[in-house]
Amino acid sequence: MSGPCSHVASIRDVEPSALGCEECLKSGSPWVHLRLCRTCGHVGCCDDSPNRHATKHFEATGHPIIEGYDPPEGWGWCYIDDTEVDLPDQTLQRGPIPRFV
Repeated sequence: MSGPCSHVASIRDVEPSALGCEECLKSGSPWVHLRLCRTCGHVGCCDDSPNRHATKHFEATGHPIIEGYDPPEGWGWCYIDDTEVDLPDQTLQRGPIPRFV
């Protein structure tokens, strides 16, 4: 881990975009765990998943902070600073999330 995160100002209260990884649901791909973008609400799969959609979302948008979201785990991570982030709150799930792996 590196030093403190310099991107905490980008944390927003967000509405999750899907009940699972947005892209995996469209393609029928499995995921392991979910990550929630705390800038826009995109739900993507973790880096242990075959498609790594949360990281791909960061690479495409530059949105730096994700929340562990499956189940709601309450931790945050900043891709840019490569460090854990204390989140001001935990995002509630909109409904039951299916398990794929």
